[in-house]
Amino acid sequence: MLKGDPNQVEASSKGARRLLMACCATHLVTDGLVSAIYPLLPLIALDLQLSYTAVGSVRTALIASTSLLQIPVGFLADWLAESTLLGLGMLWLSLGFAAMAIATGFWQLLAIITVGGVGGNAQHPLATAIVSKVYDSGRRGQAVSSLNFAGDLGKVLLPALAGVVAVSLGWRGAALVLGAVGVVASLGYASAVGNLAAIGRQKRATEETKVKGWGIQKPVSFALLSAIGIVDNSTRVAVLTFIPFLMTEKGLDAASVSFLLTLIFACGALGKLGCGFLADRFGNIGVIVITETITAFSTLAVIPVNVVVLIPILIAFGFVLNGTSSALYSAVAEMVHVERRARGYGLFYTLSLGFGTLAPILYGAVADVAGVSGAFVAIAAINLTTLPMALLMRRGDGHKE
Repeated sequence: MLKGDPNQVEASSKGARRLLMACCATHLVTDGLVSAIYPLLPLIALDLQLSYTAVGSVRTALIASTSLLQIPVGFLADWLAESTLLGLGMLWLSLGFAAMAIATGFWQLLAIITVGGVGGNAQHPLATAIVSKVYDSGRRGQAVSSLNFAGDLGKVLLPALAGVVAVSLGWRGAALVLGAVGVVASLGYASAVGNLAAIGRQKRATEETKVKGWGIQKPVSFALLSAIGIVDNSTRVAVLTFIPFLMTEKGLDAASVSFLLTLIFACGALGKLGCGFLADRFGNIGVIVITETITAFSTLAVIPVNVVVLIPILIAFGFVLNGTSSALYSAVAEMVHVERRARGYGLFYTLSLGFGTLAPILYGAVADVAGVSGAFVAIAAINLTTLPMALLMRRGDGHKE
């Protein structure tokens, strides 16, 4: 599919920036397609006469199929170029999205979504691995945060496109159009990345280093970082799930709640972009400690305040709630051998995202007993456990493990 292995492009070259832009484009399209199902679900349910349980099953199938195979994808990258797998993954997902248009019933739709979603597993571990390699010698945090931000941008643009197209062409037409956008983007990516092979390659050592196993060079620190990632993602998912209920308790109507959620998402996207720059300047662990501290105290602060004070708190809250992830993803690269980055990222993403799916259930149980405010206190308390883990990780980084 691609002409050579663009992963060898030198970080200081124009090709590195083009490769970063290409990976950002894949993140925008992939995350955008996965999120574009949201505005289509009501139309799909009406057309196929689906129950709410069936609708939930469709969404769960898409989430599971796009995330649970990231570790195998990391292993597959040992045999096939990461850049090639990334392009093929986006193409597969795009064709799967377009194929939804032929579904005539629930089980057929579920099968198409499950099979098509497999292509989405390539995005996070492989794109992050590629970018972290190219920018390994400098500005890695900025590059990873730009990649991270592109995904959020896709979650805004493609669902909006889906809604607009569905008004005229229905959900089947929207699925075809979005799938076509993904196919065109895949071909554009193949062309752009393939040509990068001619721009320049890093010279391989005379004798290639053979890395065994996972290539995790700092296992204790990696384990701590993964635990922080699990808590961080769980906090984010739980907060976004239950903060609308907290706002409702404050007397806000649906329009106001929607506006404040949009504010959180917008600031979160900026946080993903900004925290990468901060990580390059102050270090990943320092940014993690600061952002997790602000997250914990902001989680508590939103409980008692009135609406006027709530807005500035939510601006800072959104920034750190999503921003920490950029520092976490950049830190993974420091603990995994460059030749095993795809495996390392596959493992990290699977752990953090997998356990995060349980957060709404666990904190929902707390809310049933102690109310939404009680759940927010529990979220803040658990989130504070990231601080000693980050400090232990800093100590561990200073010693050979």
